[in-house]
Amino acid sequence: MLLLTLQSQRRFKLKTAAVPLPNQLATCYHDIVIAYLAPEGFVDELVMELGDVAAVHGRLVLAEGPRRPAAWAANVWLEPVRLPVSSIADAARQLRAMQRDWALYSFHLHRRAQLIAVQLPTVVVKPSAFPAPLPARTIGSWTLLNERTVLASARCSCPWPNGEIEFVEDHDAPPSRAYLKLWELFSRLQVWPQANERCVDLGACPGGWTWVLQSLGARVLAVDKAPLAPGVVKLPGVEFRKESAFALKPEASDWFFSDVICYPSRLLELVRRWLPVCRNMVCTVKFQGKTDHAVVREFAAIPGSELVHLHHNRHELTWFRLAR
Repeated sequence: MLLLTLQSQRRFKLKTAAVPLPNQLATCYHDIVIAYLAPEGFVDELVMELGDVAAVHGRLVLAEGPRRPAAWAANVWLEPVRLPVSSIADAARQLRAMQRDWALYSFHLHRRAQLIAVQLPTVVVKPSAFPAPLPARTIGSWTLLNERTVLASARCSCPWPNGEIEFVEDHDAPPSRAYLKLWELFSRLQVWPQANERCVDLGACPGGWTWVLQSLGARVLAVDKAPLAPGVVKLPGVEFRKESAFALKPEASDWFFSDVICYPSRLLELVRRWLPVCRNMVCTVKFQGKTDHAVVREFAAIPGSELVHLHHNRHELTWFRLAR
């Protein structure tokens, strides 16, 4: 648990709304505090990335605004308010007054939180078929700070509850579950390769990403020293080269993809070689042991690019740069 200095605690000034009235609901508090929800197991990475923080509640990290870059956040609560509540019914009433749809993040007082949640409209988010459209409704996030205080944000960075998107999985065609990372990224961005666009997939074995790209109608050059799965290498529009991703000379392409297992510093060198010849780039930055925060900052500094921890990532980040 993070130990906060008295100075840090004094700086934390979260707005309190006793009973939210219509004119109060339009007030934004992002200039006071922002709440960042870390993926399971990566609170330390998020705290290190944010720097000075005000409080940590389970996986929920509070920091002064304005919003900071946070690759290690599964979801960002953009307008958090603190609601003093007198009872379970009062908590549910205040949340319903703010908006209809809510997702609970519970880190303690689980039974009390569930008793509040059952008094809210049910939000059913079924597994999505790819390509998944963005949810039509805005889903807010809330938690219980203590028995008498709810922290709630009607607006969040991710449209899926707690930043978690699930798919109707294909258990037969793809050779690995790595395909879910591309499905998730494309669904979040609502951008993906189009028919006949040329894609380079480095470190392609066993072929999960190549399978996704080919299914979208793209032409794929798959490169790896290990062979692709037989069912993937035979797909129309797939060309396989059995060689090292690092030895391949950069070739002009619409899309560059890399799920190569290597040290992040070596991947950064590879990305810089391909930057001049590829319009769109997507890479998995995989960490060997401890998180290399210095290299992450170098990736983040590449103009026009972003880093995100996807729900289907492990101890890794997804870096991308799109020609938008």
